[in-house]
Amino acid sequence: MLLNELTIKEARQKLDSGEITATNLTKACLAQIKKADPEIHACLLVCEDEALAAAKEADKRIKNGERGDLLGIPYLCKDIIMTKDLKTTAASKILESYVAPYDATVVKKLKDAGAVLLGKTNLDEFAHGASTENSAYGPTKNPYDLSRVAGGSSGGSAAAVAANMCIFAIGSDTGGSIRQPASFCGIVGLKPSYGRVSRFGLLSMTSSTDVIGPLAKTVYDASLILKTIAGRDNLDATSAPEAIEHYEEKISALAQETQSIKDKSLAGLKIGLPQEYFLESLSSDIATRIVETAAKLEAAGAELFTVSLPYTKYGIPVYYIITPSELSSNLARFDGIGWGLAKNEAKNLQEFYKESRGAGFGQETKRRIILGTYALSSGYYDAYYKKAQAVRTLIIQDFEKVFKQVDLLLTPTAPHPAFKIGEQVNDPLAMYLEDIFVTGASLAGLPAISVPAGTVKIIDEVGGEKTEKELPIGAQLIGPRLGEGMILKVASVLDEN
Repeated sequence: MLLNELTIKEARQKLDSGEITATNLTKACLAQIKKADPEIHACLLVCEDEALAAAKEADKRIKNGERGDLLGIPYLCKDIIMTKDLKTTAASKILESYVAPYDATVVKKLKDAGAVLLGKTNLDEFAHGASTENSAYGPTKNPYDLSRVAGGSSGGSAAAVAANMCIFAIGSDTGGSIRQPASFCGIVGLKPSYGRVSRFGLLSMTSSTDVIGPLAKTVYDASLILKTIAGRDNLDATSAPEAIEHYEEKISALAQETQSIKDKSLAGLKIGLPQEYFLESLSSDIATRIVETAAKLEAAGAELFTVSLPYTKYGIPVYYIITPSELSSNLARFDGIGWGLAKNEAKNLQEFYKESRGAGFGQETKRRIILGTYALSSGYYDAYYKKAQAVRTLIIQDFEKVFKQVDLLLTPTAPHPAFKIGEQVNDPLAMYLEDIFVTGASLAGLPAISVPAGTVKIIDEVGGEKTEKELPIGAQLIGPRLGEGMILKVASVLDEN
């Protein structure tokens, strides 16, 4: 196995034993980036010199006897998260020259832990999208099939992990932006509960649903990352004060106690399958994989129940009123004066704003700003934004009721595998419907994880020739607020790595 193909757990053992160095590991990841990224385009920035310096420092710490979960482990970070003295563009032309003056809390925690930052990953501009095609710097391609999208908006982070350019990556999830690309790229993607991880230093999209989380090769790795980045932050008033769990210990104990999935390691656990997530339009192959996933959990001792979340059908319309409304407010600061691209030839201030924002923002970002501004405008606020928030409360209550019946929920992550680049780019509604299974947990602030659930066969036609391909899909586990420990434990039963 090549060094860049290691998991965090495997790399940790080799680093601590002296079998490899952080410098060797970092060089292996950088070499893979140089080899694979010209085609995949997962990275917007590679900071080779800084990464090698951080790796050498990690080697010194290890040599001096220091130990830590992520010490010397190379990672990539979504380019919507502040990294001091490095560009943070949010994949937008309006920030193409912006250099962050400070580290986001997540980045600072990773730096303190000794993790090695390799660079920044591509995304849909300001995280507005589900395919990474809305990036001002071009789309990221899926490592499984370069003609297909990697998902979005954390498509660069997902593709980088799947292509072994890093040992793990950091993304953000507002309405599925970690989970959906994880599904498309066949990796693990965890959206923590709202507030479990500090948002300080994240360029805000939708302040009431934005969450930072890990994309990893295994569930165990995701648990180590979450333990490192989670916790209360005085710089983020929305961060949760509750104590952080040692998430990985539950997984390790489970692995030690059981020799096979049939050892009833999940005995007494109740898992619900929401009937609203198994639509007639859902691909039969994906439905089959989710049923097979449910069967694995049942074989491990869990009890399965059909449950109902009746307000699920309102998730997409509610999300796409609240999200544009909040982002139209958040993006108002990017005016070409304090932040961003400046069009100096303007004749007056109003024209300056129009010219700077018009040139700096992409089509999808402009669409969402317009939709959000309209929904918040006088005469429409009550009809749209206020009503959407009322229905959001009903969606939250749906989950609260169902979690009195079951411990966790199992659903598909996405309605289909990765689609072709360009296939939906001119159909905003189709792109918004990509979030159909992931917006509910986001609106309710709940933790959710996508784990690989095998592959499905698709027929690809190019130049009149048909070829059969297999593409990865994911299964989603949703838990009650701050229930990350439980969903990680259950997801580890499904983890094939």
